[in-house]
Amino acid sequence: MVGFALLGAGIFAKERHLPALEAAEDVQLLAIYSRSKASAEGLASEAKSNPDIYYDSPAVPGKSLADLLARADVAAVVVCLPILKQPETIRQALTAGKHVLSEKPVGKDLATARSLIAWHAALPDAPLWAVAENFRFMKPLHYAADKVKEVGGKLVTFHLKMNGFVRETDKYFNTEWRKVPEYQGGFLLDGGVHFVAALRFLLGAAGDEVKQLTCFSSLLEEKLLPVDTVHAVLATRGGANGTLGISFGTEFKSGLEVEIVTTKGAVTWTPTEVKVVRKADGGDKAEEKESFGHDSGGVDEEDAVFARSIAAGAVDPLQTPEEAVKDLEILQALLESGEAGAGVKTLG
Repeated sequence: MVGFALLGAGIFAKERHLPALEAAEDVQLLAIYSRSKASAEGLASEAKSNPDIYYDSPAVPGKSLADLLARADVAAVVVCLPILKQPETIRQALTAGKHVLSEKPVGKDLATARSLIAWHAALPDAPLWAVAENFRFMKPLHYAADKVKEVGGKLVTFHLKMNGFVRETDKYFNTEWRKVPEYQGGFLLDGGVHFVAALRFLLGAAGDEVKQLTCFSSLLEEKLLPVDTVHAVLATRGGANGTLGISFGTEFKSGLEVEIVTTKGAVTWTPTEVKVVRKADGGDKAEEKESFGHDSGGVDEEDAVFARSIAAGAVDPLQTPEEAVKDLEILQALLESGEAGAGVKTLG
């Protein structure tokens, strides 16, 4: 069994990582940390594993984050904290010799992310550091990627469409660090990297990746500063063009889908359904559809994979910080292009 600690007691820690860690094989949840005693106790009360609690406020000897990280029986931590708090906590945990699975995004911006990656690479006998992007572990997305490969052909075009509306009563909006974000993009950074990850995953199944983009951005809902909507055209290294639209401010339109179109068919993915259209004998079209029930959204799988990575001594390719940086690079390029009035951005 690998001893784990969960750092953070917010919504996602409570609703996703806590049950995922308690369900994972070969994982023993030993401790929970939050900045305040009240929030740590609140999350611990939801746990079945009776974890110890740690907190920094009020200051109590033996109860700080440093005290938790000094425990020899805690080998790994899941860091699920506000975006601006993540890097310092990741550094602290890695310095203490703990393996780390940190929530996306890998950093508030590319400079922060790349600096942290370089620092980690220079550590002697560095513990494992993985980045949690649960969309890369969603079963419907893997099914869609398999279908893209099965259909085959050369990429013709693609699109990503996500529309939603963040109300003032939304549980995620009602966290202070999201209400007044001190990082680029607001909800577009916090949530948008998920959708970019899904697009990249399916483009990868088609053997291609984004090379350039141009984007317009806007703020439809004043409460969602600094911007809540992006519309872009993207070009791939293979020469295909496609579109991307992400909005958190469209009240009367909702949904998420990614479509990949090749010379031999098309695959359309949503979190609960995958549709496939392909060439059939005689020039007809063969259509199929697979539906999926609601599940953990990939969190159960990503936590279990990280635990197995510790045993294997290597981070799973879908969880490397370098892979997460590619999501962030596209998201930051969208924001920068929009700020520049649809300036063309070329990815590295």
